[in-house]
Amino acid sequence: MGWLRKIFNLLWHSVIGKLWVTIIVLVAVVLLILGAFLLQYIDVSFAEDAHDIKLLFIITAIIGFLLSTFFAFFLSAKLQQPLLQLKDAAVSISKGNYSTRVNISSSDEIGQLADTFNEMTEKLEKLIHDLNHESNHLSNVIRSIRDAVITFDANGEVILTNPQGHILLNQWQAIEDEWVLSEGLNYPKVPAPIRENYIKVLNHGKDSTDKVHVQSYMWSVVLTPLLSNGIMRGVVAVIRDVTEEHKIDKIRRDFVANISHEIRTPLQMLQGYSEALIDDIVVSPEERQELVQVIHDESVRMGRLVNDFLDVARMEAGHINMKYQIVDVSHILLRVFRKFFVYAKERGIELEYIPSEESLVLQHADEDRLEQVFTNLIDNALRHTDTGKRVMILPSVVSLNYDSFVQLKFKDEGQGIPAEDLPYIFERFYKADKARKRGSRSGTGLGLAIVKNIIDQHEGKIAVESTVGQGTTFTILLPISIHEKIQ
Repeated sequence: MGWLRKIFNLLWHSVIGKLWVTIIVLVAVVLLILGAFLLQYIDVSFAEDAHDIKLLFIITAIIGFLLSTFFAFFLSAKLQQPLLQLKDAAVSISKGNYSTRVNISSSDEIGQLADTFNEMTEKLEKLIHDLNHESNHLSNVIRSIRDAVITFDANGEVILTNPQGHILLNQWQAIEDEWVLSEGLNYPKVPAPIRENYIKVLNHGKDSTDKVHVQSYMWSVVLTPLLSNGIMRGVVAVIRDVTEEHKIDKIRRDFVANISHEIRTPLQMLQGYSEALIDDIVVSPEERQELVQVIHDESVRMGRLVNDFLDVARMEAGHINMKYQIVDVSHILLRVFRKFFVYAKERGIELEYIPSEESLVLQHADEDRLEQVFTNLIDNALRHTDTGKRVMILPSVVSLNYDSFVQLKFKDEGQGIPAEDLPYIFERFYKADKARKRGSRSGTGLGLAIVKNIIDQHEGKIAVESTVGQGTTFTILLPISIHEKIQ
């Protein structure tokens, strides 16, 4: 009878099954009552054949009961089948299979329920597809942003980030120990450089824009509250590396400040000495001539400053005009040597030029720009060399990696450059000896920057070696041919 028990349990654990079991029980009770009356009637009326009739009646009742149970189970199964399909479809959808449909073709209430269910799942599938499409689109947009985008929840946990943000989080977490952190710190997952701003945005619900300096980098940080129905859900941080912009802005400010500083002194001297001449303060012709000479020298110096400023501006903007042609470097060196020979002799400095026996012809060079380079280097050497010392110009031809170069050495026995200043001497406005700023022939700090840029334009190299108290040597390598290799 185990199969009957299973059938009974199956029927009993469904609503319709319970109904049918109740009906069957009622029918059985009615049959038993009727049977009892019939049996009693048979005992009284049919005493002779009572036993056979009772047996037939019992067999008939059992068969009727079994048939009614079978048909009840059959009808219950037919009614349960569509409901079980709906149940299985609902379970499948709950597991993420939104394409699930039920195949019920009846026109009764269950069929209508199945049609409504299929329509609901179809709309749900379309909605999920649209949401996934928008989510993927948003993810692609966030990933394509070059700035770091990080989303924190209200507890300071990271819930969304793009690749740049992930990299930045790892970098900042690596330097967390360098920041001073208070005891019992809240929001430990929020990087220390933006933690204070994060807390402000979280508490006040207003945007925050700031710049933070982390090690040698400058970052622009924009924090925006993430609100949902007026409830603070978290904070979105957009972080951009503005180190280069910061450097450019600093260079611009320094450039303006240096121009103002360099031009102010000659202008003041021109104004003062010209007023002295106008007011006839100077009496003797010698003093008048001296003032006129100072005014002339300062005007020449100011003109040189303006030209240097213009050269630097053009070079940094990439607008420097180069007139490339075949150039004999030995002719330029001889011309520059003669230009400074008298000045060096007046100062008691020995200017020595040792010509090279080899040809110093460059196939692709700008003669005027190279003369500007040699002039700046020799002028620097003479200004920083004391009386009785030497300044030497040593040209030659060298071969490096099967390429031929013109090598030029400008060597002086001057004061030398401190080792800590050597890496910066080619930066504009940098002066190694700060005490020289007020000298009569102090430079502007632009000469070596111009030299470096011109050498770079010729695809050459410039290097410097210096020892304080012993002198400085600038070495220039210029390729004889930048297109053809010498075999």
